[in-house]
Amino acid sequence: MQYVLIIHEVVDYPAWKKVFDGASGIRREAGERSYQVLKYQSDPNKIVHFSAWTSIDDAKRFFESPKLVQIRAEAGVKSPDFIYLDQIEAGTL
Repeated sequence: MQYVLIIHEVVDYPAWKKVFDGASGIRREAGERSYQVLKYQSDPNKIVHFSAWTSIDDAKRFFESPKLVQIRAEAGVKSPDFIYLDQIEAGTL
């Protein structure tokens, strides 16, 4: 499995979440298979989006697309950091 970790600051979490939820169909169509949304304990507008993808290429194509750049701007996202990850191991304790 391949993953993407995105760390970004949003202007207004409820407004961002509405746009994020509205984009679920295009995220799924692009190759996202599951996700988690987390926030920094010390800053509710600092968001972490962790997601599993069909491939890193699919994720990069999606996140770097002009359409998504526009969606991020509309959602009030400031300078996201994208970290692309390959799974080495998983387990449950």
